[in-house]
Amino acid sequence: MRVYVPLNSVGLRRLVAEAVLGPSPVTAFAVTPGLREWYLDDDIEELEYAASGEAARASLRLIAADSSSVPRRIVVSADVPEGSLEVRDDLDRGVVKIQSVIPIAWCASIHVDDAEAEDSVRSAAELIDAADLGDPDAQDVVDDAEAFELAWYATQELDDVLADVGDLDG
Repeated sequence: MRVYVPLNSVGLRRLVAEAVLGPSPVTAFAVTPGLREWYLDDDIEELEYAASGEAARASLRLIAADSSSVPRRIVVSADVPEGSLEVRDDLDRGVVKIQSVIPIAWCASIHVDDAEAEDSVRSAAELIDAADLGDPDAQDVVDDAEAFELAWYATQELDDVLADVGDLDG
């Protein structure tokens, strides 16, 4: 099953250093019954795009939680065995928990904001909690960040992604 794992730059650096996403359980997003019900769409590509969007929004929360992270949303798509995950639509639509670490070999691609999104992402990360609680002005700021499309990279380009995201040596 294709899953979308939200990260911040600190998590991306850890992926490179350890060659796994973890520790388990790993929280990710996927096309779940709750996501299907919410989006009312049968097109699997549209549903996967929605799941990756939910992961990008979760990346904002990770950025907000770690002031040392670069203000760029990061989502790693991975293919995990069906039996290794638990659907947790009770937490939020599209949430799954993978019951093991995700080896880099399962990762299909990496999606990252370009540098031009940094100011918008920084502002959105500061207001994501307020947006989640229904503040319409905060939601407008988050919407501005979500208007930026994430760039796609193959996993073989991971070193280039790290270089592009900025100085992650400390």
